[in-house]
Amino acid sequence: MISIVGIGNAASAIAEKFKSQKNYNVYLLNSTVQRRSKYKYKLKKHKDPEEYEANIPDVSKFFKDLNDHVQVFVVGASYSSNYILGILEQIRDKKLDVFYIKPDTELLTGIPKLLENTVYGVLQEYARSGLLNSVTLVSNLEIEKHIQNISIKNYYESLNNTIFSAIHYLNYFTHTEPQIGQVAQPANINRIRTVGMLDPKNLQEKWLFELDMPRDVCYYLCINEERLEKEIGLHKRIVDMLKEKPHNSFHKLSYAIYDTHLHDFGFCVAHTNAIQQQKTLDKVD
Repeated sequence: MISIVGIGNAASAIAEKFKSQKNYNVYLLNSTVQRRSKYKYKLKKHKDPEEYEANIPDVSKFFKDLNDHVQVFVVGASYSSNYILGILEQIRDKKLDVFYIKPDTELLTGIPKLLENTVYGVLQEYARSGLLNSVTLVSNLEIEKHIQNISIKNYYESLNNTIFSAIHYLNYFTHTEPQIGQVAQPANINRIRTVGMLDPKNLQEKWLFELDMPRDVCYYLCINEERLEKEIGLHKRIVDMLKEKPHNSFHKLSYAIYDTHLHDFGFCVAHTNAIQQQKTLDKVD
């Protein structure tokens, strides 16, 4: 079992998607909780970031049944993101994977911009130092590029479904033996990562964040079970496509192929040890 933790209203909306699967215990911490329960915790709202930092909630009892493996979701620029460092400190004995959802920073100003800058940078430093098992960066802007026919009314629902699907399947791949191939364990220092959707026809990646200096890239392919059984030469064609991708001793590739009763699909993960800088107009000379 994996414990899923959503901190803040937006992150809780993503975390709640995992309730549809039986392998997760989902904890929601946000200001809309009406009544505290085993899996819901009401976070207080404050006017200033300093008030959040001075009023970190004691969640030790709330998290008493937390699983050893914990995946924490937080959305940048949200006031609730002020709580995340204090909450992570209280569960530091767990295996912690943090998923940071990056908003459109071009139009952020004032306190939200400062919050986003701070949390974005600190979480990466936590990962590099080994305090976190990993931090996964996801950009709302990048997701929007890859989703067709997204409406304003269903904007966040579509983004949240995309994030949930990618993370859930990666968890599935991690705990399932592939039909063939083996995903290499990334180097211990490469704890900053992102995920992407993969076109199984040409192995074209649709990254959910533009990661600078990827070191280890892993490809997960789910191929229809009938194709796996009957299609001759499929494995060689896949491997040949992988060999055409840039790779060297500093940029390693690995893959795994799984069977599915669904249509073919895939995901990919890129790992690095490089701190990802802000990519905004104020960086332009």
